[in-house]
Amino acid sequence: MTASNITAADSGTFTIGGDMTVNRLGYGTMQLTGPGVWGDPKDPEEAVRVLKRSAELGVNFIDTADSYGPAVAEPLIRKALHPYSDDMVIATKAGLTRSGPNDWRPVGRPEYLRQQAEMSLRFLGVERIDLFQLHRIDPKVPLAEQLGELELLRKEGKIRHIGLSEVSVEELREAREITEIVSVQNLYNLSNRKAEDVLEEAEAGGIAFIPWFPLATGELAREGGPLDDIAKRLNAKPAQIALAWLLRRSPVMLPIPGTSSVSHLEDNIAAAGLQLSDEDYDTLSNLA
Repeated sequence: MTASNITAADSGTFTIGGDMTVNRLGYGTMQLTGPGVWGDPKDPEEAVRVLKRSAELGVNFIDTADSYGPAVAEPLIRKALHPYSDDMVIATKAGLTRSGPNDWRPVGRPEYLRQQAEMSLRFLGVERIDLFQLHRIDPKVPLAEQLGELELLRKEGKIRHIGLSEVSVEELREAREITEIVSVQNLYNLSNRKAEDVLEEAEAGGIAFIPWFPLATGELAREGGPLDDIAKRLNAKPAQIALAWLLRRSPVMLPIPGTSSVSHLEDNIAAAGLQLSDEDYDTLSNLA
């Protein structure tokens, strides 16, 4: 499915934290780096084109992290989109350190989180980060200390809102007793719904739920399978159907499909115009 007149605005909107309204279909920048989310992209100019095209297609919610590269994705965003449009919301994360390709180690020491927030401000070229997410809870540091530092940064005006990434319902509840949490980002897609309880908790609390790895369809997309059948009938691609299902699954869902290709980006955004019938939605919901 490709449609030049479809934009991210067709996915509907959600207001994060009560004051940041975004189009629900966003863009994630993890793939704008080298192999293993390490180093520069193979084609830096294409990375810039992807970011520029995402904005042209109505994407005004971009998710990134200090650890993507590290220090690769954030500067690319600045290069492509700065000065930012008034409605652009950029969410970044800190709390995972890198020591090589595909190597991620949590560090939640308050002084480290503060340093990374300051670096993200510089790399993104902003005076305040819209949404600053704790990339992982560090089990070696009390959660109150990790979130307490983010709350200090918020009070200082350096971050606007606080989010979490890859947490349980219990951790989300504990965090909300420490400070206001406006978003949670967990692994969730059509074929992996282990975070269903976290999604339901977020929905009940009016908290944005940002599913990472949203395009994973696995065996569900196999030739002749239900997902493949629905995709062919709607003249769409399995990944587009997976995005359409996520958008319908919950009003707090903000999918952030990532890609390093303009053509794939355009395919993903076109999913905002897909309308699943009740029957198709139920069939997909019952697959996993």
